[in-house]
Amino acid sequence: MENVNKYIVLGKAVLGVFAMAFLCYSCEEVEQVADPGLLSEQEDLRLDLKQYDNGSRVMMQAFYWDVEPIGEWYTVINSKLADWSSSGVDRIWLPPVSKGQSGMFSMGYDPSDYFDLGEFDQHGTVETRFGSRVELENLINQAHDNDIEVIADVVLGHNSGGGKQDNPFRPGDTEVFSLFNEANGNASGKFNRTNEHFHPNDIHENDEQALFFEKTDLCHDQVYVQDWLWKRDDSVAEYYKKIGFDGWRFDYVKSFSPNVVKQWNAKVGGFSVGENFDGNAEVLKKWVDESGSPAFDFACFYKLEEALDRFNDLTYLEGDMLRKIYPDKAVTFVANHDTEKDKNVNNKISFSNKMLAYAYMLTHDGYPTIFYSDYENLTFQKTLKNLMEIHSTLATGPIEVLKLDQEEYIMQREGSANNPGLILYMNIGRRAKSVEVQSNWLNKNIIDYTGNMDKVLQTEAMGKVLLEVPAKSFAIWSIAK
Repeated sequence: MENVNKYIVLGKAVLGVFAMAFLCYSCEEVEQVADPGLLSEQEDLRLDLKQYDNGSRVMMQAFYWDVEPIGEWYTVINSKLADWSSSGVDRIWLPPVSKGQSGMFSMGYDPSDYFDLGEFDQHGTVETRFGSRVELENLINQAHDNDIEVIADVVLGHNSGGGKQDNPFRPGDTEVFSLFNEANGNASGKFNRTNEHFHPNDIHENDEQALFFEKTDLCHDQVYVQDWLWKRDDSVAEYYKKIGFDGWRFDYVKSFSPNVVKQWNAKVGGFSVGENFDGNAEVLKKWVDESGSPAFDFACFYKLEEALDRFNDLTYLEGDMLRKIYPDKAVTFVANHDTEKDKNVNNKISFSNKMLAYAYMLTHDGYPTIFYSDYENLTFQKTLKNLMEIHSTLATGPIEVLKLDQEEYIMQREGSANNPGLILYMNIGRRAKSVEVQSNWLNKNIIDYTGNMDKVLQTEAMGKVLLEVPAKSFAIWSIAK
């Protein structure tokens, strides 16, 4: 306690120096003052966050584009489950598990045989890029033993790898690979397909959705297609559920009706999330309303990219996001397999700003997704684990933005009667900053739970406090012991 009093006195002395320079809610640039040895002392002032478990967890995207080593990915993931679980992961999202046209080089987004999970010899391989069916089932069992659900990535819009077939609905066009049977990319013999199951067909030229692979775009208005994908008791959906999958990530949902997802979920249940690759929050909302499923919050992702990289202006965080409309339907993310392989810089958040973006995501509402390559990067891992713990404990209660300008963003989570909540302070400026805000904490010592600030501050009787943050960084303040 003597040490705490010393830090309080020091804090008051610093405040006295700047008292004439600061008015309520004003902000000036200040040089950060370090107190040698304080950080180790501050560790002793942290609350035992296990007492504040708010029930919130995160999903891990358990792959990146072109994962290595080929044929062993399920084994790699298996070795990481215990660590992920202890860090707050309650679901893992696997890549598409069925055999693709590219065989052992396929990332699964060129589906050929939905029922070949690494057991049939076709497209030049028995195993998929990720391993065998036995290894997949073992991974699912081990995940369940670690209290982790497993999410299947299902690609329902297009197919690849069938045999060449003349399509009478495409006069003169013979380059249509729409024949899927035991001899043509569908060794399982289940859900054999012909040209009538793709667009165009005897029902219509195409549906109202965007085409991805035009010549092998599945027609979900065909009863046969519906039956094999989700309606039959031995459908793709039921087969994956029997294997042990607990939920679904629907790939590129712009290519089929939201009703497909609605019917699939009604038949087999489980968690689901749709990839509606669109930065417009209203577009995402409409899809959620029509499908009944959560969606990845691309609007939030693009606002973070604009604020941190493209325009270097935090006021872009004022923009619409799905999490602001439907926080319980928004699956937030900072990176994924597509954004990280895309050479378009406007489709990714830079390495230098990744942790700022994760700090935002893991302190706000929505269901966060952690990208494998970020978590397994030792440069980020310690920070991410800390942020994930904060997400699962202190990040609770209503959100109030206390300050927002080009360089600063300050947000307060109110907490609850039994949880103190937090204040996130982001700064993208080149110098450290201070600002006085109105907190919910009365006469409390507060510390930065990220360790980026090595100070103990004290709130006033009415809750006002002069917060600090380093340059180009963030701090997450909450009460000390």
